[in-house]
Amino acid sequence: MGDFHQNGNIATLHNLSDRPVEELERDLIEFSRHRPMGLVVPSLYSELATPALDNIVRELSRVPYLNEIVVGLDRADEKEYRHALEFFGRLPQHHRVLWNDGPRLRALDSKLAEKGLSPTEPGKGRNVWFCYGYTLSTGRASTVALHDADIKTYKRDLLARLIYPVANPGFSYDFSKGFYARSDGTTMGGRVTRLLVTPLILALRVVCGRSDYLDFLHSFRYPLAGEFALRRNVIDDLRIPTDWGLEIGVLSEMHRNHSNKRICQVDIADSYDHKHQDLSADDQTRGLSRMSIDIAKAMYRKLAIQGETFSVNRVRTIKATYYRTALDFIELFEADAAINGLSFDRHAEEEAVELFAANVVEAGHLFRENPMDTPFIPPWNRVIAAVPGVLEELREAVEDDMAEFGS
Repeated sequence: MGDFHQNGNIATLHNLSDRPVEELERDLIEFSRHRPMGLVVPSLYSELATPALDNIVRELSRVPYLNEIVVGLDRADEKEYRHALEFFGRLPQHHRVLWNDGPRLRALDSKLAEKGLSPTEPGKGRNVWFCYGYTLSTGRASTVALHDADIKTYKRDLLARLIYPVANPGFSYDFSKGFYARSDGTTMGGRVTRLLVTPLILALRVVCGRSDYLDFLHSFRYPLAGEFALRRNVIDDLRIPTDWGLEIGVLSEMHRNHSNKRICQVDIADSYDHKHQDLSADDQTRGLSRMSIDIAKAMYRKLAIQGETFSVNRVRTIKATYYRTALDFIELFEADAAINGLSFDRHAEEEAVELFAANVVEAGHLFRENPMDTPFIPPWNRVIAAVPGVLEELREAVEDDMAEFGS
């Protein structure tokens, strides 16, 4: 059961009554008459073999209000793409699978790269960017939700609650962000949010001072949630990060481009669990280690745009403040776990904080070394201006792939 708490910066829509999903869907069917809805699901081919994605497809097949489902498929060869078309063929809605590694989309990618308009790194950001481009090309959806393909606890009411605020014609929200309790029922999840993002925001507020941006980030109950929904007009000028700062980067873009009154967060699940990333303490290019560096860099970058400077000494001060704050949070989470009967490994939590503290400093070093680094994919309105007809080319490439390999 949710609560009534509002932080005053952005609207928080709670789950106060466990409203039946069938009621939500009746509303959404009516909304779809005015605002057609779509869904984007970025996926690795390997996720097709997981129970999580099999259940997601099974749940989605019962969703009555979607006008389009777009699946972005990464790391698949031709045989695997054919299998993916069969796998997602169970969906009764109009759906398309983007073969991101196929020759047609690779050719388009190369064409854009010649003009400096292509994603520079593979990964989720690139996948989402092409999927959004495709949704713009079809015009089948004026409201688009996005969620990952590895949610182990997925139920279709997650999608209904996520898309409801931006699909409702009576609401003024352009963007909704999902939140939930990250737990598998036995342990606490969400280490990067709990032990890095929240204490780092508080540390930055101490060292750099209160700012509208930091208050904005701190308003979100789960800023790293991979589930959000937006209206079509938001996609046009949305700069999507290519690194692991995707979720923080999207929030930063929303803060830059839109009024807080047009942004909300919504409770989408009582509990939530998905694929867990390794800490990767010995490899800064992988797992939560890389994620923590990219997230810290994203925050430094945004604050630098607002006039903050990050000298060596200042970054060390941020690290010291962060470290003490994060250790205090561990005590809070230990008590929270105890009252809920969850297991809690304090040693592992402190190991994570020690790694994140070191990476707060490393992120500062990398930012100072290359302050002009902008790991963002150009927004689609710029791409369209530079390459007229690009959306038509993207749509034709996807349709040709489906026609050739879907038989």
